[in-house]
Amino acid sequence: MAKSNKIMIQVCLCGAGTKKDQAPTVPYNAEELSAQIIECAKAGASIAHIHVREDKLVDGVMQIGYKSMSLEKFTEAVEMTRDACKKAGVDIIINLTTSGGEYEDYKRLQHLGALKPEMCSFDPNTINWANSYIFENSPRFLNLLSQEVVKYDIKPEFEVFDTGHVDSVMYYVNKHGIPKPPHIQFIMGVGGSMPGTTENLSFLVGKLPEGATWSVSGIGRCHMEMMLGGLALGCDGLRVGLEDNIYLSRGVIGTNLQLVERAVELSKLAGREIATADEARELMGITRNCIRDGKTEAPTFAA
Repeated sequence: MAKSNKIMIQVCLCGAGTKKDQAPTVPYNAEELSAQIIECAKAGASIAHIHVREDKLVDGVMQIGYKSMSLEKFTEAVEMTRDACKKAGVDIIINLTTSGGEYEDYKRLQHLGALKPEMCSFDPNTINWANSYIFENSPRFLNLLSQEVVKYDIKPEFEVFDTGHVDSVMYYVNKHGIPKPPHIQFIMGVGGSMPGTTENLSFLVGKLPEGATWSVSGIGRCHMEMMLGGLALGCDGLRVGLEDNIYLSRGVIGTNLQLVERAVELSKLAGREIATADEARELMGITRNCIRDGKTEAPTFAA
């Protein structure tokens, strides 16, 4: 089969760490998330990767926009986004994070059964993130996550930070019967993992499982190089957004919309066509399911 000329643009709106004092428009709540998702979808994004935040007392200090895995916050964000998309007449694939680090397994999984997103993140290894803290993804948790994505027909976005992670992806795919081919998201430039160079990206692309679709993002200063390298290597997607990079250029803080618009422009200059949400589903083998109609159910996991 000939490779598609379509390219998927994913917007990762806030992540767990970007603060408003770094990037003033980073969304903290459901209203901000849904509004930015609509404008990014109109600009060409076909996938929205969602983290949620909450105000939380940490060591006696109230932290505004603190990282969260609250089912209530996920439900607010997803339901508001689905409703806003219907009202605006736009379509976008919702991709919910499962990256929780210090959170209990059930808190990292409960929103999948409750909200049934079309996609979720799947980090197949534990790493020392930026050589500063443990980004924990234990085999115990990954086996549970594998069971959930199969049970609810959720497309995993396998986030690959280093070479051995590709083998780990296929271990869980084969062990649990996760539908093939997988979708691989290369995350380049995290300290303690693969540096974001075109040479390293080319090496990783050579290790892709047969038939896999792939996307790339560069963290911080390697963001532009990874977009250009990905386009040169024929990527299926580009991931952008304030989760990964806050700059348009040196010293110039961007917005999620501006980062999407730049990815769209670069892709078109490279001769690529911007995929709609339905075209992205076709590329990744996602089947639209009537259970994803905005209705929620009781979560699979309980404390």
